[in-house]
Amino acid sequence: MGYRMPAEWHPHTGTMLSWPVNPDTWPGERLPRVERVFAQLVKALHGRETIHMLVNDAATRARALRALAAVGLDESACVWHQRTTNDVWARDFGPIFLLRQDDSSLRHASSTYGPHIQPNAPSALMADKWPKVALTDWGYNAWGGKYPPFDSDNAVPAWYAGLHGIRRFEPGMILEGGSIETNGEGVLLTTESVLLTPTRNPDLGKAEIETRLKDYLGMDRVIWLKDGLAGDDTDGHIDDLSRFLNPTTILTMVTDDPADVNYRALQENKEILESTGFDIVTLPMPTTRIEGTTVDGSEHVPASYANFYIANGAVLLPVYDERYDAQAIELFRQYFADREIIPIPCQDLVFGQGSIHCVTQQLYA
Repeated sequence: MGYRMPAEWHPHTGTMLSWPVNPDTWPGERLPRVERVFAQLVKALHGRETIHMLVNDAATRARALRALAAVGLDESACVWHQRTTNDVWARDFGPIFLLRQDDSSLRHASSTYGPHIQPNAPSALMADKWPKVALTDWGYNAWGGKYPPFDSDNAVPAWYAGLHGIRRFEPGMILEGGSIETNGEGVLLTTESVLLTPTRNPDLGKAEIETRLKDYLGMDRVIWLKDGLAGDDTDGHIDDLSRFLNPTTILTMVTDDPADVNYRALQENKEILESTGFDIVTLPMPTTRIEGTTVDGSEHVPASYANFYIANGAVLLPVYDERYDAQAIELFRQYFADREIIPIPCQDLVFGQGSIHCVTQQLYA
């Protein structure tokens, strides 16, 4: 018995957000526009779980408070942390939590430790020896060093662990939270296009990476998909492609148009998932082409209904395209009948090449 990364639907104690400040991600008038989206996220989460808001300085907090006031909230809506960050992507740089497994029937398939694995890796710990909550502190280098500086973001998990006295594990590997997805029962989804890029972990092969995922996240099985979406500067995070809706059901994005820039990748990933033994449901991709280009020159953005966030009592669902939004809302109502489905327009947020899941990180302590 040891630790395991829980599914996102496991009750949270809070959500981490980082208020937007980076002018390279949000140039000109785009900054106040994305602040309005953040205010809607806070409004949707308010009263459901504690919101831990990271702000760079007093001026950033003042901007945040003005945006919150516009949606009827005041400073009591958040727990405020004046803590410098480089950007908003808390999913990728924030702490990834583990919960202690008390069920002796749970097993961890990986039990052989190479020189990079310490004998106190989470999957080797006895459940009666350590606290019920721990976190993993993976390295973060802004998706292979694309957007320096990233030092402040990389330091967030250690800061948060110290702030709350939480046991922290360092796997010694670059990994973003948006690149992994679990059903809470020992199965992990990820993509080769992200985890196998040489700009992240050039000294680790696929087998070594899979071993660390199993040992440090308590996984029994890793399912590898291939490529991600056009315009996804992360190289293809899983949270834009395929997500668990429950322990046995996976939502995956598709397009029926062979001319669509994402057609080949989405079809290949769907075929892989159909061979896994899980129930597979699909949603069509909203439009991903934008007018002009993003800050890195892309004509596409990773607009996807898969970038939802499961909060306590609610699902925050990004919407983008009136052709398919209602279909997405109905599917989520079907699979999350016990939660309120809250659609949030995210065209302004996804211009920064991420959406709701990318800017949120669930907390368990």
